Amino acid sequence: MADGLLAGGGLGSEAMARDHERTGWAAEEEPAPLVKGLFEDEDSCSDCSNHDKPGTSLQSFVPEGKTHFPEMFQTSHLLFYERFRAYQDYILADCKASEVKEFTAEFLEKVLEPSGWRAVWHTNVFKVLVEITDVDFAALKAVVRLADPYLCESQVSTFTLECMKELLDLKEHQLPLQELWVVFDDSGVFDQTALAIEHIRFFYQNIWRSWDEEEEDEYDYFVRCVEPRLRLHYDILEDRVPSGLIVDYQNLLTQCEESYRKFLNLRSSLSNCNSDSEQENISMVEGLKLYSEIEQLKQKLKLIENPLLRYVFGYQKNSNIQAKGIRPSGQKVTHVVSSTMTTGLLQSLVRDKLCPEPCKEEIEIQFHSDPLSAINACYEGDTVIVCPGCYVVHGTFSIADSIELEGYGLPDDIVIEKRGKGDTFVDCTGVDIKISSIKFVQHDAVEGILIIHRGKTTLENCVLQCETTGVTVRTSAEFLMKNSDLYGAKGAGIEIYPGSKCTLSDNGIHHCKEGILIKDFLDEHYDIPKITMVNNVIHNNEGYGVVLVKPTIFSDLQENAQDETEENKTFKVQTSGEADVAERVDLEELIECATGKMELYARADLSEQVEGNCEIVNELVAASTQKGQLKKKRLSELGITQADDNLMSQEMFVSIVGNQFKWNGKGSFGTFLF
Repeated sequence: MADGLLAGGGLGSEAMARDHERTGWAAEEEPAPLVKGLFEDEDSCSDCSNHDKPGTSLQSFVPEGKTHFPEMFQTSHLLFYERFRAYQDYILADCKASEVKEFTAEFLEKVLEPSGWRAVWHTNVFKVLVEITDVDFAALKAVVRLADPYLCESQVSTFTLECMKELLDLKEHQLPLQELWVVFDDSGVFDQTALAIEHIRFFYQNIWRSWDEEEEDEYDYFVRCVEPRLRLHYDILEDRVPSGLIVDYQNLLTQCEESYRKFLNLRSSLSNCNSDSEQENISMVEGLKLYSEIEQLKQKLKLIENPLLRYVFGYQKNSNIQAKGIRPSGQKVTHVVSSTMTTGLLQSLVRDKLCPEPCKEEIEIQFHSDPLSAINACYEGDTVIVCPGCYVVHGTFSIADSIELEGYGLPDDIVIEKRGKGDTFVDCTGVDIKISSIKFVQHDAVEGILIIHRGKTTLENCVLQCETTGVTVRTSAEFLMKNSDLYGAKGAGIEIYPGSKCTLSDNGIHHCKEGILIKDFLDEHYDIPKITMVNNVIHNNEGYGVVLVKPTIFSDLQENAQDETEENKTFKVQTSGEADVAERVDLEELIECATGKMELYARADLSEQVEGNCEIVNELVAASTQKGQLKKKRLSELGITQADDNLMSQEMFVSIVGNQFKWNGKGSFGTFLF
């Protein structure tokens, strides 16, 4: 791209502040929807000099504080659909990444006034008023001169008129369009100019990446890059993305930009070197490593940018919760939560919970009016009993010690609601946490309802009314859920990460985007999770009842399967994601092998409702085998061999039987390749 373009600006704090708060450039009031005139019809772009307009449809704003600068067009508050339509219909259309500059120049030639308007040249150091005398559309630059009278504001006092003239001379009086803010004019003549520059500025600050031009595929650039990045930008502005995921994305962008810059420098140095020296060979190896690193970073960025995969994959949020351990006195405490306490309720509690048998020792009891304060007061081994009522909390249940949280009564009578945007509802890091007989209700959520970072969490006889994702079982964590009901997740009801252990028994999982999502990342050194699914009813989910997510590298393994043993060929996976057995094994034997059981629940009758059990086991066995092949290949390249290649010795699978799959939008089981 032309010099001075802000390639790969991303959703950095500076760009975000400009769009969200625009410190020093704030509008006095919220503007009405824009782009009237620019997007009325196709012919509107061909005539940018329509002087018969009654006036501008745009509003103006002035810089905050004392300033002599004139008002400027207010364009930075454009809505998502306005930017979407501009890029899709008028600027980029179906162009490829390599054609972006050409398409953009053609668009500007149609709508941009080539001269006769004024603008404020705004940088991080200064702002100065200039007049535009011409536009170099191909270079996306304007030819300018200083306005009369001279207006300049700078953070550095050394920017005198002479210094500014010298700076413009060095730049040959050409400035990038995205650094210009058009001075307000109520005639309507310069509306399209102001809007066009805003679209260019936004594009190079938030959409374009410096490596985009080298990526080409069958999809046009708008579909592949612009739309997902634009959606992410507005999801962040509207608080629909967890703060941790935003930080992850910004860090990934920075890493990718740095690695790509190093790669370009290395490639340039190699192109100027004609010798076969040892140094050149070392540089080539380094270049390959950088290229591999860049590809991995780009893939992770795409996962976050895609609005669907964002819910599917989430992010590896690190929990900083510290366990308190055993109370200094060594005493375990029972915490009773109740908004009001009656004598009848107290007698029932003493009879049923506090002292069901003749007490051998005194029990210390603490009373709380809300469950959050009770959780925060807990030490290792404590118990929290929540009495019937509806409790509204605004914080996160951070449970780092092994405690029991139980409702006294039916879940529908013990309701805990979380209101206000923020982090996860319940964060679990304790070694052994037990939660029972409580209904959790999520409102205005950004993150999931329950995350098990590590340790074991048992959920029994509970109801989870979700909003974003439901339960997330992170790597190395263990989750046991039984006799519970989960619904309403915009992502997956339950996300199972590699290397975790998940036991689901007699639950209902319904009305989510996906029922259960099993993740398998080949670039992480984790095993497929150990999964037990028995007698669950998974129904009325928008997508699949159960979906396995895995990298497209499985497809690459398929192509190399000719070199593998006949045993490995048995578990060849098609690129469509459906398991296809080369030497077809009887399905019941496959399930028996995977579950380690001599008898099968489904042996007598494989009805339509339980066919998904077979599909899940079949696909997981195939995925595990090919993952083993890849690991084996990596080790062999290092000169390391494995003695044990027996799939079942890994004890990957426990039991996946007796589950019912009903009325799921895409079926009982599916595989997603990314």
